[in-house]
Amino acid sequence: MPKKTNGTVRQRPDGRWEARATIGGKRISFYADRQSDALKAMRAAQKAADDGVYFEPSRVTVAAWLDTWLTEYAAPSLKPLSLSAYESRIGSHIKPALGKIRLADLNPTQIQTFYNSLTREKSLSPKTVKNVHGILHKCLSQAVKLRYIGFNPCDICELPRMERREIKPLTEREICAFLAELRAGEEFSALFTVALFTGMREGEICGLAWNAVDFRAGTITVRQQLQKEKKKGGCHYIAATKNDRTRTITAAPYVMGILREIFAEQKKQHLACGLAWRNEWNLVFTRPDGSFIPPQTALKHFKKIAERIGRPDARFHDLRHTYAVTALQEGDSVKTVQENLGHSTASFTLDVYGHVSEKMKAESAARMENFIEKISG
Repeated sequence: MPKKTNGTVRQRPDGRWEARATIGGKRISFYADRQSDALKAMRAAQKAADDGVYFEPSRVTVAAWLDTWLTEYAAPSLKPLSLSAYESRIGSHIKPALGKIRLADLNPTQIQTFYNSLTREKSLSPKTVKNVHGILHKCLSQAVKLRYIGFNPCDICELPRMERREIKPLTEREICAFLAELRAGEEFSALFTVALFTGMREGEICGLAWNAVDFRAGTITVRQQLQKEKKKGGCHYIAATKNDRTRTITAAPYVMGILREIFAEQKKQHLACGLAWRNEWNLVFTRPDGSFIPPQTALKHFKKIAERIGRPDARFHDLRHTYAVTALQEGDSVKTVQENLGHSTASFTLDVYGHVSEKMKAESAARMENFIEKISG
């Protein structure tokens, strides 16, 4: 078995960092734009040599590089759910099609043919193909940084056209019908009401903790979500929000009133359960024994209500859409709605919701008419 050496590292005149080590009897260099990346590549090779699975970069296959990249570069920064998705797409799609090709020989035409086959033969959606492309592109970008390949062949491939899914928020009549169903005794009525009037995602509201609720300020800070491992028998866990963004929502007094009622009721439930109380994450929305409410369970209850109000096509996420459209219709600025939803930019919010409200257009026309009459009179 080849012996691992500590190696050396230096910055080259061209600005790149070079880490060198003797592996398998050969002095091998690893290049990167950052010192840490060069050292990481060298140490990964040393570990592979110790494990008896080292290969020279020029001979590595796409499958072997995918394994190295996923373990050494991607996994440390990925959430469990994202890592599971990466592993699934690599194992189901990328490796079977491209895995046996040498990394140095992989070309854009091979990748384009692969993308086309995902659409034509496997009938995958454009979004799924884009997700597969994202993984492969990141993997090959790291290979470029390490100078294993000269350029990223994904850069010049064409992806299937993405068509934005039409959003279908609840109408005012449907909102009234929905709330009537909740008042009729729905088990998760408080959860659904708060979701409707704050725009929180199902994982966020199921994972909302009391330390995120400020009754004095009237705010809710969204910093985590409840997720489940994507495997058979997977456990639920608390994770950061989507894109790791924390946001603070100034909620309507009606919403804060509901939360106060839940807080008081939960105290009674805790007292009744005693040592059997199970709210280990200090969550707001729980069952009577303090146990959490899985997002999938909340979704099943929501679908039953949606059917009863004549919207069997509605999804839990449509409550978020309903909040956004309603807020815009009632005069909230796009910036305010963007911040409450946690979108990265106001332009994204406007792109998704700006065209859906005929009421907003009519009110705009009425304001312009008033202005014309004022200056004409």
